[in-house]
Amino acid sequence: MGKIDHIDTNILKALQRDASLSQRELAEQVGLSQNACWRRLKALTDDGVLKGSTARVAREKLGLDLVVFVMLRTRHHSAEWLQKFRTHVLTIPEVVDFHRIGGDYDYQLKVVTRDMASYDKVYQRLIEKVELDSVTSYFAMEAIAEGRPLPL
Repeated sequence: MGKIDHIDTNILKALQRDASLSQRELAEQVGLSQNACWRRLKALTDDGVLKGSTARVAREKLGLDLVVFVMLRTRHHSAEWLQKFRTHVLTIPEVVDFHRIGGDYDYQLKVVTRDMASYDKVYQRLIEKVELDSVTSYFAMEAIAEGRPLPL
């Protein structure tokens, strides 16, 4: 795919607002025929710009009331340790975001769980298989904005 133009940007904005739009509705919103819209969607998908479609779930409606930002520091930076660490963290379903970062810490996790006891189980799983230098947890008091669309 070439450069993303204003029509592609409008398609992406519309899908970020509501990925359940029918192809007809999407085409109408961005001012294209259904066939032209389908070709654009296919190109965006084939090029990896669109990575599937997901539903946003209201975590609080499911009793997932605790959000924890976990900051990790390690003394290990070998490829072998990193692979073991990544594999281990990705087995913990409560970890919904996982980033390697620069600064005072090496990694940041976003953990979503029911309560403090549930978080403690996540914490125990996190530290059971890999050596970490420090683990610092920050507990969210209020979600002001979550899952915002990308700024296009």
